[in-house]
Amino acid sequence: MLPVLANRRRFSDLSEQEIIALAISSEEDDARIYRQYAEKLRKDFPDSAKIFDGMAVEEDGHREALISLHKRRFGDVIPLIRREHVSGYYARNPVWLIENLGLERMRDEAQAMEQSAEAFYRKAAERTQDADTRALLGRLAAAEAGHERRAEELENQFLDDDTRSEEDKHAHRQFVLTWVQPGLAGLMDGSVSTLAPIFATAFATQNTHTTFLVGLAASVGAGISMGFTEAAHDDGVISGRGSPIKRGLASGIMTAVGGLGHALPYLIPDFWTATFIAFAVVFIELWAIAWIQNRFMETPFLRAVFQVVLGGALVFAAGALIGGG
Repeated sequence: MLPVLANRRRFSDLSEQEIIALAISSEEDDARIYRQYAEKLRKDFPDSAKIFDGMAVEEDGHREALISLHKRRFGDVIPLIRREHVSGYYARNPVWLIENLGLERMRDEAQAMEQSAEAFYRKAAERTQDADTRALLGRLAAAEAGHERRAEELENQFLDDDTRSEEDKHAHRQFVLTWVQPGLAGLMDGSVSTLAPIFATAFATQNTHTTFLVGLAASVGAGISMGFTEAAHDDGVISGRGSPIKRGLASGIMTAVGGLGHALPYLIPDFWTATFIAFAVVFIELWAIAWIQNRFMETPFLRAVFQVVLGGALVFAAGALIGGG
């Protein structure tokens, strides 16, 4: 048995007391997650934060009902058992992962949390023989199933159509500023600026191995440089562009990807085969940049194509002429 599974118990082996204890700890965790979502959103999305606050209060009520049941049946000492102690038990994604993906992702995750909690309570109710316990678990399953309606009620209370539209626009704008804009700048820099050294080396040496090494060095070096520059020049506090670490990662990674795209074909030993494939990759990269500009930056498509293709053509021509000379 794998070590990670050896310390876990099967759900079917849990006693009724342990099932109730597991439900209590799960409700505590869910309430804590909702409050973290609310705290994360409170500054930029105060109305959505109120919705998660309300959902946390609902989870508190479930926990209190479960604790009262445990006291009546088993006493005051609640066994320590959590999700990670039970094999096959539904898991929660780390809050830091979800919060980095934005408002709509948090909403989707909350819905998934309620669905998995409902399934747990229905399965737990089937395992118990005590009528009161079975009735409570059934009510909690129904409550979790009804949380979608409750969320809608909270949305109607705190989040009218205009407010939601404004929050969605703000979330989209923040996503563009934090991830798309620096990533696009990196992709453009990596795709265009590395054309000259890569193709100059290719035509000067006609050696695919040397060309690949130059392309690899140029891409990785440009990625590191762009990443640190993006992270260092703006901490995001005044500009509102978000975390400098996120922007630095987006810019650095996409810069390296842009350069590696037309460097990797030179792993092929035949020079002209590698070069024609590199041409095709460059064509795809430039059109992808134009599409991203049009899709997220609202740049007219023909203008984006003209800017990107013209810039790429000039840099490529410079590299080819220098290398060929």
